Amino acid sequence: MKKQYIIPIFVPHLGCPQNCTFCNQKKISGQEKQVTGEDVRNTVEAYLKSFKEEAYVEIAFFGGSFTGIPVEKQEELLQVAFEFVKDGKVDSIRLSTRPDYIDKEVLKRLKKYKVGTIELGVQSSNDYILNKSKRGHTFEDVKKASKMIRWHGFNLGHQMMIGLPESTRIDEINTAKDCAKLKPKMVRIYPVLVIKGTKLEEEYNKNIYEPLTVDQAVETCRELYNFFERKHIKVIRMGLQNTDTISNPENDKSEVIAGPYHEAFGQLVESSVWYDKILDKIKSFNVKVKEVELRINPEDVNSVVGHKRENVVKLKNLYDVKTKIVQDNKTKKGTFNITILQTYND
Repeated sequence: MKKQYIIPIFVPHLGCPQNCTFCNQKKISGQEKQVTGEDVRNTVEAYLKSFKEEAYVEIAFFGGSFTGIPVEKQEELLQVAFEFVKDGKVDSIRLSTRPDYIDKEVLKRLKKYKVGTIELGVQSSNDYILNKSKRGHTFEDVKKASKMIRWHGFNLGHQMMIGLPESTRIDEINTAKDCAKLKPKMVRIYPVLVIKGTKLEEEYNKNIYEPLTVDQAVETCRELYNFFERKHIKVIRMGLQNTDTISNPENDKSEVIAGPYHEAFGQLVESSVWYDKILDKIKSFNVKVKEVELRINPEDVNSVVGHKRENVVKLKNLYDVKTKIVQDNKTKKGTFNITILQTYND
């Protein structure tokens, strides 16, 4: 399978008509200035030089609401990206936007520049929660936009959030179910962080809003990840991208005040999923297991072992099972083969 590379272009807060309670796009993206076509060209060329192998390459416009930007600015940025597609140096273009900034004219323009994937900021399917977060749209807008995007032949992506004000785990599971009905090809799951300069910071300081803990966020994301996996919808990211400003709240440059921040949040969730699968398999044996061999693809090692070897340690401490990890390129990524090396009856 061909490796995939993303060339991210952050377009902070351009085009977004709202000030969502949780959002400060300039801080989230780690970028303050307005992006130009020349910036796009320089960024893409720098990334292309850094790639060491043949891969499927996408230019991705993140942050803000791309289709809400003035049309002239959209075309300035897209035209440069499209040149790389025409030259065969880049395979596709993707962007993220708001569901209420999608219509036939917008989609026609994006088709002209060979945009392949459109990700919608869904956040929640509960209109009350959307209103509490000052999103400025309803889930009906998400439904309409999703159907139009798919009908026009684009790949559809959804972005949802957990830990929004007054949102519960049940609300978030229902959001996942509602999104799945709209048949996105991919999903991103973002736990809410309290960022400086947001309405949510004010609510947090007044004890009106209580953020999730890392453990709570991991547990909810694990449940959502398993749900989307059963629905054959790919989860392509969990947690915000780390930047100079989105980092440990203890760092001087960090704009994160509170919330479930972890530098390896996605790995924490994936490791938790792996742990459950391995433990279920061990429990299915009709024997008290002392040591097992796990044969896995090399790309899965970090997630199987766990952050700071957490999975290996837990199996030993909680179930008295030793784990031997064997890397095997012939094992399909995402799967494992398990062999009992020793039981307590031996």
